[in-house]
Amino acid sequence: MSLSSSLPESIDFLLAQICHLHHSRVHQLLEGLGLYRGQPPVLRILWEEEGLTHTELATRLNITPATLSKMLQRMEKAGFLKRTPDPLDQRISRVYLTEAGRAVQVDVQKVLERIEAETFSGFSADELPLLRQYLERIRGNLLRVMGDKPPC
Repeated sequence: MSLSSSLPESIDFLLAQICHLHHSRVHQLLEGLGLYRGQPPVLRILWEEEGLTHTELATRLNITPATLSKMLQRMEKAGFLKRTPDPLDQRISRVYLTEAGRAVQVDVQKVLERIEAETFSGFSADELPLLRQYLERIRGNLLRVMGDKPPC
């Protein structure tokens, strides 16, 4: 089955546009907080459990340790977290929030709630579960063909 039609009407093109617009809007809302769009998931995990290793964080985020390392460097430089050596194994560092990392929680939650409200404006309560099912199916299809490798 071919879903492609002319480029502007194709589902694939539409998905790409939606991703681009969503990323742009998230960036627009987060930049005032000194954050980038990939960083709130790191903060959300650390708000629930601090002291995780790089490997534990990368696994939970489904990204490569190299990608996470760059993100943590940027967040540490911005003052949102600190990395400290594990007292039992100096080769491992653990990630902790700073006061600034804790203080930004309410503002980040507001941004995430706002982007969700803006993104799904006009959808009924019945439509959202269906949309979730379709998106999860698409994600599952792509993960299946990609194998176990993290996407980033």
